[in-house]
Amino acid sequence: QLQLVESGGGLVQAGGSLRLSCAASGRTFSSSAMGWFRQVVGKEREFVATISGSGGYTAYADSVKGRFTISRDNAKNTVKLQMNSLKPEDTAVYYCAARRRVSAATLQTDYNYWGQGTQVTVSS
Repeated sequence: QLQLVESGGGLVQAGGSLRLSCAASGRTFSSSAMGWFRQVVGKEREFVATISGSGGYTAYADSVKGRFTISRDNAKNTVKLQMNSLKPEDTAVYYCAARRRVSAATLQTDYNYWGQGTQVTVSS
């Protein structure tokens, strides 16, 4: 089992920055690839970013590429999502997810554990 707790969401103006954190406990963290997803009410959850267990590989959705950065600290069992140049369309509940494999993945169905989510609101 792996428990995930997100933090760092909030309200920010367009063009601003936020950093989300996800703290993990339980299963060996370094053996789990991690991902960030987001969901707007009434829409399906969508992929944002993923990072491999070692941190050596990352991938991003086209909509956030160049603005968001995913990173992890295996010594502290945390994964972060640095979000810069935020846009109103980035407004969503952001979820941290973990999978039982070290390889990164972009599909929700590839992930086994989910956090409770943290709200990010970007005002125009």
